[in-house]
Amino acid sequence: MRIGRVADKSGLSAKTIRYYEHIGLVRPARDMNGYRDFVETDVHKLRFLARARSLGFSIKECRMLLSLYEDHERASADVKEVAQRHLRRIDRKIAELDGLRGTLGRLVALCHGDERPECPILEDLASPEADGDAP
Repeated sequence: MRIGRVADKSGLSAKTIRYYEHIGLVRPARDMNGYRDFVETDVHKLRFLARARSLGFSIKECRMLLSLYEDHERASADVKEVAQRHLRRIDRKIAELDGLRGTLGRLVALCHGDERPECPILEDLASPEADGDAP
């Protein structure tokens, strides 16, 4: 199966598929003429990778998850550990974004948004003492 067909079936771009091949996540066979010859197993791996990436897993984590998926002797605890680490990272990012939202929300509320030049948002951004918290 050629890369265009695989791209359609996996939902990934040909460029992404070539990148995944370059870094060794998939290894399609090659025809005598040098064209990639993907099989259904490759499509399945690419769908797996697409789903894992859509959940925010890094390439390194995707490589680990794919390895665990292919290892029928694996312990589910190993898979859970990878997912839990990623979940903790997401929780930290959400907390960080919540803090950013709160700070920016306070600044927006302080700004009159009228014809006057005074703007608490710009004042905060320009303040050398700004630590990320609104006054």
